[in-house]
Amino acid sequence: MDWNKLLSTKRLGRPAKPEDAPPPRTEFTRDYDRIIFSSAFRRLQDKTQVFPLAKSDYVRTRLTHSLEVASVGRSLGMLAAEVVDRKQPGLAGLANPHDLGTIVATACLAHDIGNPPFGHAGESAIQEWFESSGAVNDINGAERQDLLKFEGNAQGFRTLCTLQQAPQRGGLQLTCSVLGAFTKYPRASEVAAEQARGISGKKFGFMQSEVELFRELADELGLKRKPGVADAWHRHPLAFLVEAADDICYHVMDVEDGFKAGCISFDEIAALHQPWLSEERWKRGLEIDDVGRRVEYFRAITVDAMVRAFVQAFDDKHDDILSGAFDDELAACIPLSKELKAFKDLAKRKVYSARPVVEIEACGFEVIAGLLEAFVGAIDARARNRGTAKARTRTLLSLLPKSNVDVSQLSAYERTLLGTDFVSGMTDSFAVELYQRIRGISLP
Repeated sequence: MDWNKLLSTKRLGRPAKPEDAPPPRTEFTRDYDRIIFSSAFRRLQDKTQVFPLAKSDYVRTRLTHSLEVASVGRSLGMLAAEVVDRKQPGLAGLANPHDLGTIVATACLAHDIGNPPFGHAGESAIQEWFESSGAVNDINGAERQDLLKFEGNAQGFRTLCTLQQAPQRGGLQLTCSVLGAFTKYPRASEVAAEQARGISGKKFGFMQSEVELFRELADELGLKRKPGVADAWHRHPLAFLVEAADDICYHVMDVEDGFKAGCISFDEIAALHQPWLSEERWKRGLEIDDVGRRVEYFRAITVDAMVRAFVQAFDDKHDDILSGAFDDELAACIPLSKELKAFKDLAKRKVYSARPVVEIEACGFEVIAGLLEAFVGAIDARARNRGTAKARTRTLLSLLPKSNVDVSQLSAYERTLLGTDFVSGMTDSFAVELYQRIRGISLP
């Protein structure tokens, strides 16, 4: 792959032509602003990071998590610019710290934008409903797998490139560089075993509804295609940094939230940070009287150390990333990889399994299944019966976002996506409230 193509400013879905972007507001800065002001990004303020429907204003939501990931991503991108400039001279200023920092930060800002209510439990709830409901009986091939293996990353690409600013082709029409960095898993849902190997093939990153857009994106960026019949490519190099920023934040910050929620002791969290701190900084941190501030100090030093370790790994693996020979997480290549994993291991044992988390996740399975059954069922009933839909179906359809789409003209796959888009785009609170109302559990 070639950085001259990988840093393309062409906007997906829009013919290539010069844009009027008055300096110093670059094309990549405009992308950042478009995401910040999008409705899908605002909804992250009421979507789960770790603690669903948290009453405390301290613990992180998907919104605050995404802002933190973007901050770390900007640092990673700015430091990586020196690596890119050194490895591929003659880029005519393309690989400057501001631009690379903004590309990575913007992709990080959007990295969870397709996640459904109730976090990863919400993804599992959607998958399980499609497996058991029979809603995909009339859908085949990769379209069927899009639903059976519902993936927040692929829904995120759909959100950015189709659902926002619909029916404009390309949705938000972000630059190809940002969308390439955003896509951690550049493959379709149904591929050969060989194409699913490596970190880039672990999951899928776009649905069949957006396959033509992704082909256009991959061609513009010059992504290296994986051998095989199905649609699968190697990652954009900056996607490794987006993943690194997310890894740093959810490893460190989820544990910090667990400490604030009382699930983890100070001694446990301090032991995780100690390997990342010099002896001098460790002692300085212990001198801070307030325990909460002490943990925050440790976190700041640890995150800085992790950022520098990931950039060094990016430097070490740069050439293999561009050739497609490296297809693993950068987290596996840093000197303290086991110490990084220790954060996640403790979170699994004491945070993700905490009773308040598990109780509301269990609630989420019921809520999401009930909403999908109601709205996917109503859309399908309207399409099959046309003007003779029952009163309940008409009532449920009136709750959907206003649309001029005649569902009877849509394929079974397109109809099902319509209902899935509605449910997966909900906030946690709205999903619970709407479920209770359509079930008669509560009234407006």
